[in-house]
Amino acid sequence: QVQLVESGGGLVQAGGSLRLSCAVSGRISSTDTMGWYRQAPGKQRELVATITRGGSTNYVDSVKGRFTISRDNAKNTVYLQMTSLKPEDTAVYYCNADVAYGLGNTHKDYWGQGTQVTVSS
Repeated sequence: QVQLVESGGGLVQAGGSLRLSCAVSGRISSTDTMGWYRQAPGKQRELVATITRGGSTNYVDSVKGRFTISRDNAKNTVYLQMTSLKPEDTAVYYCNADVAYGLGNTHKDYWGQGTQVTVSS
């Protein structure tokens, strides 16, 4: 059973910082691309940032320069450091991982349960 366990959400004032973590557990071989997505009330889920196993990153324009995605391959964990937070960053943040498992190196996409980030003005 593969699980993605997120932590680090909460309530912060505008201009503040938060760090999200997402750890992948279970009988896996490795994690490939990992990322963070978010969904605000009444809006569609959107990509925030992704990072490949080799460390290449991609960000949505609205968070460039404020958010930093990183990962620890040995721990199968991805992080999202969020700084200069704005009220419009308020959303449920979801972790996503492309997980490889089994003798045939099967790949499957997994999601975390989501963690609430609320930024007050």
